[in-house]
Amino acid sequence: MTMKNLFKLLICTILLTCGSDDESENNIINLPASISTNVSSLSFENTMVNQISESQVIIINAENTSSEINVSAPEGYEVSLDNSSFSQSFSFAPEISNEVYIRFTPAEAINYYSTLTISSNDISNNINLNLFGLGTPLIHNYQAFQNQELGYGGGFSQSAIQMFSLHDDLSEIQQIKMYLQIDCPSTGCDDWDRFANVKVKDQATGNWYEIARYITPYWVGTQQLQRGLEFDVTDFKSFLKDNVELRIYIENWTTKADIVSIDFDYIVGTPDYENYEVAEVLSLHSNSISGVPYGVTHNLDLEKSIQIPSDSENIQFRTIISGWGHATPNDADGRPCAEWCFRTHDIKINGSYTFQHNLGPIGCSANPINNQNPGNWQPDRAGWCPGMAVPVRMNSLDTSYSGSTISFEYDFEDWTSDGNGGNAFYAISTYVIVKSNSEITTPIVTD
Repeated sequence: MTMKNLFKLLICTILLTCGSDDESENNIINLPASISTNVSSLSFENTMVNQISESQVIIINAENTSSEINVSAPEGYEVSLDNSSFSQSFSFAPEISNEVYIRFTPAEAINYYSTLTISSNDISNNINLNLFGLGTPLIHNYQAFQNQELGYGGGFSQSAIQMFSLHDDLSEIQQIKMYLQIDCPSTGCDDWDRFANVKVKDQATGNWYEIARYITPYWVGTQQLQRGLEFDVTDFKSFLKDNVELRIYIENWTTKADIVSIDFDYIVGTPDYENYEVAEVLSLHSNSISGVPYGVTHNLDLEKSIQIPSDSENIQFRTIISGWGHATPNDADGRPCAEWCFRTHDIKINGSYTFQHNLGPIGCSANPINNQNPGNWQPDRAGWCPGMAVPVRMNSLDTSYSGSTISFEYDFEDWTSDGNGGNAFYAISTYVIVKSNSEITTPIVTD
């Protein structure tokens, strides 16, 4: 390239880049507006109905925007700029980085899978932020026994009775759950698996109704479970109202007391029926050997007459049964009775075999309280395990029996003890529970 041509090229370059002020303004590039968030979704902890979750914060980044940013929360959620004043939606003048707080406020016990919307006139497409939250039923919690020591020696007692003020209005209570926690003293917990239960007093009759039974774990408490053992005691809701008298018992024969605490959750919701009535059919549940002697003759009356009230819309038998003892002869698999021998028992209604109770293995080795060493906690017993609740066996009777009188008999599987190895016993409680949306009377049970 000649010197003359190089000079011309230089002059052209200067003219293109060094124009007048007006020319510079015309050459400004207008960058597009953009809005983004630092997350695409948020998950909230399960939150009770009409309660408020902890708030979570998101960052809204705005570039080249001048229009207000609009934030709109879906049903069940609220938003705020200051984490103090919350509303369903708001608008604000954008800055480069903007903090927005979101909280979960469920009104129903349902899954709230929704989207929060962020919009602005400066952007063509809204930004949708996925929100996940589960509304859980409202729960009223009541503490009953707290750190009650149960044992035989050392100044302790195997049982305790106390009055407690519980929920006073059951019209909107769907379920009642009871939680029982066992803690250990400094000496450690009892070395053995013990029969234990919880009872409520029927103030009208003075009778004690067994609402829960469990077997204590070897050596340890129930602290591996966050709230201890869980029991559904809704069937006894007519007794678990206002001032309630409770009795706890553990067949602990040592000076190493079991330290028991109990609390109740009254779960708000629509009850299955408005009215419940309960009557006791069999009441052999004082301790492990106060039940029915098995394999020998006895004079206990296991046949009852039950008058079912009219307008009963639901009729059920609720049974808890557990065997104790190492009586012989052993079964073919080496199992003595009644702790170990697998059996099937029957309930006869009007002389006909109607319901069966299979006392077989329930998976002792899978017990979440799995630190009971050196206790013999893993082998399967007949229908129960150390450190677990004894199962509740529910049997529904056809409502055609409403308003009639029936005969009831608990029939044990045939087996004869040879008198060696001690005795065998079945501790048993059976209740007839009737429900209705109309007022009903209590079933009448007679021998």
